Amino acid sequence: MAEGISLPFSFPDDWRVESARQIADTVVGTVFEVTRTGGEINVAKILKPKAFEDSLRGADFMEWRDGIGCIRLIERSDNILLMEHAGKVTLRDHMETHGDMDASRIAAEVLREYHRPSEVAPPASLQPLTRYFASLFRKAAEDRRDGTAGMFTEAAEIAYALIARQKDVKPLHGDLHHENIMCGPRGWLIIDPAGLIGDAALDVANMFSNPLDRHDLTRNEERIASMAGIFAEALGRDVRTILRYAFAYGCLSATWHEEDGNAKDRDDELAVAAAVRNVLKQA
Repeated sequence: MAEGISLPFSFPDDWRVESARQIADTVVGTVFEVTRTGGEINVAKILKPKAFEDSLRGADFMEWRDGIGCIRLIERSDNILLMEHAGKVTLRDHMETHGDMDASRIAAEVLREYHRPSEVAPPASLQPLTRYFASLFRKAAEDRRDGTAGMFTEAAEIAYALIARQKDVKPLHGDLHHENIMCGPRGWLIIDPAGLIGDAALDVANMFSNPLDRHDLTRNEERIASMAGIFAEALGRDVRTILRYAFAYGCLSATWHEEDGNAKDRDDELAVAAAVRNVLKQA
């Protein structure tokens, strides 16, 4: 750090951070755009306790992927990650100017890139789908005890069946959506992976629920069917499997919101899941 310059956070000296500007603050971490000696611009994330374990799995995923379809992890130190700057254009930005289906096709291309095989063994820390779906399984068990059969119990049964017959198991981003895909000097890349391991078809499930505020899209059954077709082709899988994962994920996300006491977002996710289920019934 140049003498006399004050930084908002104490970064490791060998990172040679000369200036830092906060660009985001989320439940996961506080994000800074940093300039290092020589003028290189990177991103530093100060991880927060609530999502610390998930963030470390994501860091392991980035380290393993080593820049293939994904931002590069440059350095890590305790609760700080230093990463490649992915650019300033999100897939959400692109969607607004070029259309939703074009954005879905880009997401499919990015997916194929970061799903490319690697000769390096995946990190042992990645979370399997049995643990990932734990909240949905607990919620379904509670509903069964209460004699309540509904979307949660149906989704849990589908998730159990899907997990028991997984195909194309590999490291997954685990939280793919329109603001976690960005365009910069190296083209379209993923950011903020959650670090899962499991069936590749799960990795597109969250796309159906996004953008979160575009209910005109996320509950549109024609859009759901089109997206399922695009992702099925990209992954070489059948449309029904894509839709089954999307439905199970929508209900899983709803259980997370219920655990947080957020009834509005829970109901929004259930509305998406219901629309996906309608498309699934016709597929």
